[in-house]
Amino acid sequence: MGWAGAAGSDLKLLRPGAQGRFAGQMASSLAPPRLVPTLRAMSNPRLIEAKQRWAEKQKSRGVVARAVRSADRLPPGQKLTEGFPVLDLGVQPEIPLPEWRLKVDGLVAKPTSLNWAAFNALPQVEDVSDFHCVTTWSKYDCRWGGVAFTTLYELVQPATEAKFVYFTGYDGYSTNVALEHCLDDDVLVATSFGGAPVTREHGGPARVIIPKLYAWKGAKFVSGITFLAEDKLGFWEVRGYSNTADPWTEDRYA
Repeated sequence: MGWAGAAGSDLKLLRPGAQGRFAGQMASSLAPPRLVPTLRAMSNPRLIEAKQRWAEKQKSRGVVARAVRSADRLPPGQKLTEGFPVLDLGVQPEIPLPEWRLKVDGLVAKPTSLNWAAFNALPQVEDVSDFHCVTTWSKYDCRWGGVAFTTLYELVQPATEAKFVYFTGYDGYSTNVALEHCLDDDVLVATSFGGAPVTREHGGPARVIIPKLYAWKGAKFVSGITFLAEDKLGFWEVRGYSNTADPWTEDRYA
C-alpha cells in the first residue's frame, strides 16, 4: 500500500477524558450552486485572491494530477521540513473553552452539540502520521491526540444516504471531504500536538487532521461537521483547488 496507506499505523487508545488536563491552557441543507464561501473581515483578501489566481494560472498551464499514484512516503513535489510553518489567512479566532462547541449534524439519527467537557469525555486516541501542505512542504511523524472521527460517526449514526462531510470552522472556513476518506483510522479531531494542546496559531483548541489528503482539507478551529448526501464545495474548492486533494498524485488544482 505504500506510506500513504500506513499513515495511521501508530493509533493508540487513551482513557476517556484524558485531554481534560489541557482545559486550563488553552447546516445540513445544500447551498445554492453559485454561493461562494467567504471568510470574516479579518482575513487577508489579497492573499486569498493571490492563491486563487495562482490556481487559475496553473490550470491554464495545463497542470493536472498524475495518472499514476506514487508509492513513496514523501509525495511528489514535496520537501521535508523539521519545523511546522504557519499558513493562514490572517484569521486566528480566540475561542474560550467554556464557549467552545462542536456541532455534528446533517443526515444523522442523533445530531449533537458537544461542549469542551463532553468532547473530552469521549474516548481519546493518539496517532502518529505525516502532514502534507499543498504549498509543497511535508512534516513526518506528527503526534496528534484527540477524538477519532469514527467515534463521532458512531455517536450521531449517519444515514446510509450520507456520502460527504462538510467541515466548518470558527474562522468562517469550510472544506468538503468524501465520507470514505473520513472513516480512515488516522482521521481525528485533534486537541493536542506533540503532547501539548494545539495552539491557536495551528488551529486550536481543536482542528481536523486527515493525513492522506493535503492539509487544507483539515479545518482549523473546527466548529461544525455536517453529513450530506451530495457534495458541497468548500472555501478553497470553489477557488480552483482540487476537490479530492491526493498528495501522491499531486492533485492540487481542480
